[in-house]
Amino acid sequence: MTKTIKVKDKEFAVSIPAEQLQKEVCRVAQEINRDYAGRQPVFLAVLNGSFIFAADLLREITLPCEISFVKLASYQGVNTTGEIREVIGLNTDITGRPVIVVEDIVDTGLTMAHMLDTLKSQNPASVDICALLLKPGKLQVSLDVRYCCMQIPNDFIVGYGLDYDGFGRNTKDIYTLIPENGEK
Repeated sequence: MTKTIKVKDKEFAVSIPAEQLQKEVCRVAQEINRDYAGRQPVFLAVLNGSFIFAADLLREITLPCEISFVKLASYQGVNTTGEIREVIGLNTDITGRPVIVVEDIVDTGLTMAHMLDTLKSQNPASVDICALLLKPGKLQVSLDVRYCCMQIPNDFIVGYGLDYDGFGRNTKDIYTLIPENGEK
């Protein structure tokens, strides 16, 4: 039997169990540890959605590093607004430092493209993207997501930090929206 949850007015079914998430997070952390050996990266976690992923990822990083947070918003309900608002800015000097942006999900790529433009103006040594999830079928811009835990279809998901109108972030698993009659 598939485990389901109700978040606000929508039903969701488990699509990625916690064990699978943790396995992929560990794999990506090992890749970062290998690729950044001898360097001291700044991890820049994009709030709110990446907070659980960032915490789990950083616990697997064995490098000397720092973490900072930025908050960008482009979603309202289950749809992207297309408008990116920077809510909280970067408070760490990244000049000459390798930066790894930690994002929960890259779908259209518009938010990430905006973020990369903002970061490049601060002269980091390099910037790499680390995403928990990537929706390649929704990308509207060309992005190099160097570290990606999983690629997923264009379904709407919640859990493990991802939300529906602010709710549903507090689950260990990731859930996919169950379409209502006639919805896709």
